[in-house]
Amino acid sequence: MKIDLTDTTAGDINKALVQGRRAIGTPAVGMVLTLVIVTDEENAYDALKAANDASREHPSRTLVVIKRVSRTPRDRTTSRLDAEVRVGADAGTGETVVLRLYGEVADHADSVVLPLLLPDAPVVVWWPVNAPLDPAKDPLGALAQRRVTDTYAAEQPVRELSARAAAYTPGDTDLSWTRITPWRSMLAAALDQVTCEVRGVEVEGEEFNPSCELLAMWLADRLDVPVKRSRSSGPGLTAVRMDTSCGPIVLDRADGSLATLSIEGQPARAVALKRRETAELIAEELRRLDPDDTYASALRYGVERLNPVPAQQAVEPVAEPEPVTEAAKAPAKKAAAKTAKKAPARKAAAK
Repeated sequence: MKIDLTDTTAGDINKALVQGRRAIGTPAVGMVLTLVIVTDEENAYDALKAANDASREHPSRTLVVIKRVSRTPRDRTTSRLDAEVRVGADAGTGETVVLRLYGEVADHADSVVLPLLLPDAPVVVWWPVNAPLDPAKDPLGALAQRRVTDTYAAEQPVRELSARAAAYTPGDTDLSWTRITPWRSMLAAALDQVTCEVRGVEVEGEEFNPSCELLAMWLADRLDVPVKRSRSSGPGLTAVRMDTSCGPIVLDRADGSLATLSIEGQPARAVALKRRETAELIAEELRRLDPDDTYASALRYGVERLNPVPAQQAVEPVAEPEPVTEAAKAPAKKAAAKTAKKAPARKAAAK
């Protein structure tokens, strides 16, 4: 069921939600959290589809905040709130409200969202694109227990990771970190099977994929060994190679779905390691609402510490000339003496 509201208020939206629940015969509210999605028109459909799929595991009230661009000075001074209320089959297993903010009200989205939050329920804010550099200080982020960003959608993902580390606040997380959960689980299980010392690691993947950097930082932070970040054509993460005292451990995924785990002295095994959809990533993040200390530790390790520049080789000193001995000086002294004796004779002849 869909209810369209034009130039409306938060009070009218709440009434429409109650009306919609009664119309479909489910007046009771059985949702466990409020998911706020801050996006634009271009990415709203994909984000809402992922949220609706995730709501099968986490029934929630989904609020989609779309700040419309004002193209004229008159539009910038005119405030308007349009809403689309969805309940029943059109909203997954929860409720959905699409909010379109025009004019000055777009700068006060938190005032619009606050009356629509479920009472006594946690709040999660997700920015599929264009996330603020400091999500915790954003007016909408300040309302949430968890703040989800995605550095993969940033123009410069690696630089974005450094900004995330500088502004990290407990409760922040990133879908680029969520994407490597199966990799972390598989590598931890592989190391549990051996009693060897890890001496170095190489992480291979696409050039502009922040998940590769996050996995490399996690390994460097946990193992305290040098980690090399190398590039490949993808897709995504393609391989992790660990050099251990018992031989190499390699987790190689060339096609994006099936990986091969090779441990020295054991037969190679094929493991499922497919690239997951956004709905699966959001569902995983909604399973926990406490701060992710492991993510914080890996993020603060720092991208710049990967692939450290080797120390320059010492410049060989220039060889000093050997000291001249007295024997070597003797011929030069004799030549100087002969020149001195001939000098008076030359002067007399000149006269």
